[in-house]
Amino acid sequence: MIRDLLKAGLGLALAATMLGAAPVRAQDKPKDDVTLMLNWYLYSEHAPFFLGKKLGYYAEEGINLDIQEGRGSAVTAQAVAARSVNFGYIDVTTMIKAAAKGAPLISTGVLFQLNPMSVMGFEEKGIKTPQQIIGKTVAVTPGDSMSQMWPIFLKANKIDPAQIKIVSGDAQTKLNAVMTGRADMLLGYVMDQAIKLQDATGKPVHPIRFADSGVNQISSGIIVNKDWLAEHPDLARRFMRASTRAVEAAEKDPQAAVDAMLEAKPKAGVSETLLVGLKRSIELYHTPETKNERPFRVAMDNVDKSLDMLVEYGGVDPAHRGKPGDYVTLDYLPKN
Repeated sequence: MIRDLLKAGLGLALAATMLGAAPVRAQDKPKDDVTLMLNWYLYSEHAPFFLGKKLGYYAEEGINLDIQEGRGSAVTAQAVAARSVNFGYIDVTTMIKAAAKGAPLISTGVLFQLNPMSVMGFEEKGIKTPQQIIGKTVAVTPGDSMSQMWPIFLKANKIDPAQIKIVSGDAQTKLNAVMTGRADMLLGYVMDQAIKLQDATGKPVHPIRFADSGVNQISSGIIVNKDWLAEHPDLARRFMRASTRAVEAAEKDPQAAVDAMLEAKPKAGVSETLLVGLKRSIELYHTPETKNERPFRVAMDNVDKSLDMLVEYGGVDPAHRGKPGDYVTLDYLPKN
């Protein structure tokens, strides 16, 4: 009887094979649709995510990843808080300011552990120190991470905001304002706008880094909605595992990361400029304390110092300061 059943089973399997049926493989299983919203329009620091997608790291984790451009860290933070998107890649200090006021947000990994923000202009202007910014015109984008940190930079340098004229606009408007002389300087990243300005004009650019004035805080990282995280811990771990591998691959081969982004989004920029920007981004991934750690694994003492600065300069209520673990968790990162 058992022998007959085995024969019958074998016959059914053979028939299924002849009809073209095949065993269900892991890669054939339905994937989780996941949206990552970036902090801004595409530029060099976003390239690792496209490399990870191209290399199949997210697919291997059962993730169908959609990468969306952003319109400022504050805007992306609002989208994550509202659960309109699953993950955000933004300036983490901007998230902390929102979370301190009650937004249900937390970071699952900090990629930029050195701050890239700066105020910059052409070297020919001779503006090389914070005090030389007084009386000048600076182009900013309201709502982005740099405009959020700008008051902290001014306060750290004892500069009254009224001593500086501000013109507002999006990313391209800021660049145009400096190139046409309507503004002396703009708020930008050392690995992004500084390169774009020089690439567009051929003129050397001098950035005054916020970090050199003691405003050296954690910067870009991954954020999620706390309630969503509690409901999807495994998905968060899979996403961070894939993202860690993606960043490591970009560190080893920055050109491959740039190529992957341009393949997916040909209008993202010029390969040579993006490559320089990505290399400068990679320089911001680690502090001396984390040089032997995998990407995203920030030193919590660095988070604590960032909280101190936000309380002192950034308008965070001391009563709502909290602890580093209230804003950043390393529990969803792969081990070293």
